[in-house]
Amino acid sequence: MTLFSKPVDQLPRMKKPSDRRPRTISVLDIGSSKVTCLIAKLKPRPESEVLPGRTHVVEVIGIGHQRSRGVKSGVVVDLEAAEKSIRYCVDAAERMAGLTIESLIVSVCAGRLKSLRGSARAQVEGTEVSELDLKRVLNQAARTPMREGRVALHRVPFDLMLDNETGLENPVGMTGAELGAELHILSAEETPLRNLEAAINRAHLVVEAFVATPYASGLSTLVDDEAKMGSACIDMGAGSTTISIFQNGHFAYADAVALGGHHITMDLARGLSIRPEQAERLKVMHGNALPSMMADGDTVSVEPLGDEGNEATIQVSRSLIARIIRPRVEETLELIRDRLNQSNLGHVIGKRVVLTGGASQLAGLNDAARQILNRNVRLGRPVGVAGLAAANKSPAFATSVGLLIYPQVAMLEHVPEHSALDFAFDRRTRVGRFGSWLRQSF
Repeated sequence: MTLFSKPVDQLPRMKKPSDRRPRTISVLDIGSSKVTCLIAKLKPRPESEVLPGRTHVVEVIGIGHQRSRGVKSGVVVDLEAAEKSIRYCVDAAERMAGLTIESLIVSVCAGRLKSLRGSARAQVEGTEVSELDLKRVLNQAARTPMREGRVALHRVPFDLMLDNETGLENPVGMTGAELGAELHILSAEETPLRNLEAAINRAHLVVEAFVATPYASGLSTLVDDEAKMGSACIDMGAGSTTISIFQNGHFAYADAVALGGHHITMDLARGLSIRPEQAERLKVMHGNALPSMMADGDTVSVEPLGDEGNEATIQVSRSLIARIIRPRVEETLELIRDRLNQSNLGHVIGKRVVLTGGASQLAGLNDAARQILNRNVRLGRPVGVAGLAAANKSPAFATSVGLLIYPQVAMLEHVPEHSALDFAFDRRTRVGRFGSWLRQSF
């Protein structure tokens, strides 16, 4: 059964990894510039002071890379091209691992990610809070209405309270009269998810779970103290930049802006009249987000854009390259700063910001981010996973590694239980439309 034959707010959900037996998992990060597939073994591990929230050791046994085609800013724009990229990428990882996979944990950065806060309060039935009381109030909070055509990617309990006491981790067994719950609900548009799943299904694979890119990146790059004290993770990809905020160890907020490293590349291509491939190489090898650091006399050779291919190379100063790059960097970081302010969680993250993603490796970007965000910024690399080569431990693989970590925290999310009435009033079915008409009419 495919995802969209289910009720609209029931996405595929992870099963809890066994505490006794190893398990093989596979993940797929579909970006605008590259598709990455990782296959890994999850092995149960005892509690440790190192990465205390982790329940399993993750060892990568297969890696596949492929240039992304048919995808723009995380949205599938060509189903056939996207299918081929996915198929070739997964095939490479399977050959390295020596096994065949059937399902994948898949990253999502499309669909206009939007954070909501679901809250509910309910009277405790009896003198002590029971499991049933907790489930009931979480179900109420999880049913916060969303706009039509949107689905909930994640529902993470953010705060539990009993009477006037907040910040509870598990109130079951405590004495009180009124139990309250707040959830962070991250939603996305349904259509991009449907098209993404269609491309994966065409490659004869099944989606095991969808995970928001900002959530995955935060899981792999924030250390335990940062997540508990409150920090923001900014993942700069090729087609978009995502933001995640963690507070008290919980995923508390996410957002995205449709600007990334590819926009810088295209600015260089247009500004210097060169091919995008040359512009990308120029950005990586000679680009800098700080024009003041570049000397005008320091030049590089570039081939101008032309049909003949025999035009003489021209000399371009590195300071000019930086001056072309800087406005787009400023625009992106200013949008991020505005989104952080709009989150109303600026006081939570304080001065702690982690910058990751492939585009974050641009020279001078850390310093530019410190100036514009007015916060301490460090470059985040994925941690806590074995079996990765040095080349795969860069910020460009933060999301992929975070997808491998996700099964260990998936059980912290709350999935609301559905009754027969949910089907009776589901407007996407004939019975549901008739039931909704009856409810509105009488």
